[in-house]
Amino acid sequence: MPIGGWNMSCSVHVRAFRDLLDGEGIVEDVERIVAYTTDQRQLFTGSTLAVLKPATTQQVADIVRLAARHSIGIVPQGGNTSYCGGATPDASGRQMIVSLERMDRIREVDPVSMSISVDAGAILKNVQDAAAAAGLLLPLSLGAEGSCRIGGNIGTNAGGLSVVRYGMTRDLLLGIEAVLADGTVVSDMRKLRKNNTGYDVKQCFVGSEGTLGIVTGAVLRLAPLPTRRATAWLKLANGAPLAELLALVRRESSDLLSTFEFMAARAIALATDAMTDPPSLGAGSAGAVLVEFASSSRHLDLDQLMEAVLAEVIEAGWIEDALLAQSGSQRAAMWRLRETIPEGEKRRNGSIKHDISVPLSSIQRFLDLAGSQMRSYDADLELSVYGHVGDGNLHYNVLVPPDVDRLEFTKRIESSLSLQLYDTAAALGGTFSAEHGVGRFKKHLLERYGDVGRIAAMRRIKAAFDPADIMNAGAVVRPLGEKSVC
Repeated sequence: MPIGGWNMSCSVHVRAFRDLLDGEGIVEDVERIVAYTTDQRQLFTGSTLAVLKPATTQQVADIVRLAARHSIGIVPQGGNTSYCGGATPDASGRQMIVSLERMDRIREVDPVSMSISVDAGAILKNVQDAAAAAGLLLPLSLGAEGSCRIGGNIGTNAGGLSVVRYGMTRDLLLGIEAVLADGTVVSDMRKLRKNNTGYDVKQCFVGSEGTLGIVTGAVLRLAPLPTRRATAWLKLANGAPLAELLALVRRESSDLLSTFEFMAARAIALATDAMTDPPSLGAGSAGAVLVEFASSSRHLDLDQLMEAVLAEVIEAGWIEDALLAQSGSQRAAMWRLRETIPEGEKRRNGSIKHDISVPLSSIQRFLDLAGSQMRSYDADLELSVYGHVGDGNLHYNVLVPPDVDRLEFTKRIESSLSLQLYDTAAALGGTFSAEHGVGRFKKHLLERYGDVGRIAAMRRIKAAFDPADIMNAGAVVRPLGEKSVC
């Protein structure tokens, strides 16, 4: 049901929450609040009475109980890096942001169990570093890792750069701690790989974007820390079949392939323009691929393996040239170029992001069909295409022309061309969101492309966990009883 019940004045509401928290636990200053109410892409600014910053799971539970008592909405927030407005309150002013930034402890690293237990507000990079200090690897790696937080990674089922080998966040989650919409604490912070004792409740929170409760802690699976890597930059020949190239590399390297990143020539150029000292890597006729093998074994010669694989793809005529990193600095330069692409887009006036996922066998077909759609819509538009092709994820981004209003252009493209691209992805068995989530901005797309039965199940789960619809209302899925706007 809609959030209501404002039977006390706004100041009384804020005072009640203030009483639960210490002096650092609430932000009321309007200028400071804006950083929490504006989404990552600056497409929307919501409204809130205050930002609540609990320091413990118990404080989170107390906040939620008070909010439920007074029918006040709650919007959980980690690093506020969502591309889909999933951590942004609506404009009503009737939702409180609960930021987990103070809950950032590394609770335990267990090298024997190869697991790490953390607060949900822990920054991803800090968790990676804590694992590395113990000689282990947290495989989750993405561009925002210096600011995104573990709770948000779970809420969006974050993917990133190593999914081809280690899987999504869902595959790394062993245990969870969360607060439900009535203040009940779900405490299942076990390190077990096998636990067949009924419903796997923790997975309900994966991809839920704070609509079912607030994740406060997590146990994550770790892997051996790679001590050797072989990294290569492949310049693709015209007509190079990405799926077949990936299949060959994966087959010949077995489970050692950790990265297979595709970049179109325009995306590489954008990154190069944004760098003060760009490496001279460049692209082939069909772009480039960054390939990396990784291992913790002292007995494997990864460079020799990479050279053998490259010889095969050269013989197949799929690449024009290849550069095998000969040092750590060369490897870092390759990665720096790949990771600067989003910044290059931003400096160019931004982009309309399409987080496309299609079956591996359909990647080239999507690129061909989407390219035709682009040319038919407006031949002057430019693209920045890159992505984690190793797991079927393409970031098919339309560049905003330098001389137009970014917000108006975004609205126009998303109401027309974007739908054509999503139609193509859906027809190929794909989806409109590979790793960015749904949030507020893509809820209508879930209604348009989602299976009716699956959406019905999601709505029932939402109603069971949060019958009063106080948890991030307006994001991901409509509550039962609310009609579709599509």
